Amino acid sequence: MPTSPPVDRPRRLAYLGTPDMAVPPLRALHEAGFEIPLVVSRADTRRGRGGTAAPSPVKAAALELGIPVTDQVDDLLPLAASGEVELGVVVAYGRIIRPHVLDALAMVNVHFSLLPRWRGAAPVERAILAGDEITGVSIMDVEEGLDTGAVYRWGQLRIGVDESAADLRERLVHMGTGLLVEALLDGLGEPMPQEGEPVYADKIHPEELEIDWSRPASRIHRLVRIGGAWTTFRGRRLKVWAARPVDPPSSGLAATLDGCVVRCGEGALELLEVQPEGKGRVAAEAWRNGARPTPGERLGS
Repeated sequence: MPTSPPVDRPRRLAYLGTPDMAVPPLRALHEAGFEIPLVVSRADTRRGRGGTAAPSPVKAAALELGIPVTDQVDDLLPLAASGEVELGVVVAYGRIIRPHVLDALAMVNVHFSLLPRWRGAAPVERAILAGDEITGVSIMDVEEGLDTGAVYRWGQLRIGVDESAADLRERLVHMGTGLLVEALLDGLGEPMPQEGEPVYADKIHPEELEIDWSRPASRIHRLVRIGGAWTTFRGRRLKVWAARPVDPPSSGLAATLDGCVVRCGEGALELLEVQPEGKGRVAAEAWRNGARPTPGERLGS
């Protein structure tokens, strides 16, 4: 834990973040007039056939705003010691912040769940998979423990029954950005300890995304909504990007195709958008017209 509490109304911030979802809060803080002497983000990664080094979305945005960027979190230490930075703001940074840094600089984190539910790496996806109806955002102290810090602000919203993880994340980022700027401008105040039984949001592993058609359609639908769900068709991988629950055909085994409708262990799903292996995303009807599944042909084999 930090040796001293955060400055109540800081004006000089360090920003730690990496992916697209961490760009809106950075821009909002800049527009609100906060000084941001340094941004910490992931090192450039090489992509494509030519191996060209590409910056993270947060680094690209920071450079556009004229803010210096580093991939070394220890570069914050002299700024904290001199008072050039009063608080660190963490949004989807993706790396562990070591105790010696937290001892030198108090930090707050924008976490996309109602803590202590869904501590960890994949709170949005795990909330959808669990069938949660409500989720939200927590503005919290950063401690050495995994998302264990006390909370300054909460905001909650309802998860749409057909909402994808991408759409839900966009709404949460919008909410979290507003809560963050409000908290820093109005004063952080005293945080509240987390209450309740912790639930952990482990990273989504590739094997979890394989569709088991013997499960209920409602559960498979939730898997599709988090993105990247896949099955096989004629021995090749087929990703399912969008689907909706429908009444099942009158007969047939689980995974049996009837047009674009797939029978599940309970109920059925109508495929709306798919991606055959080695190809782009297409409407499921266009895929069916090209693949021409035979009567009774099944997915997952």
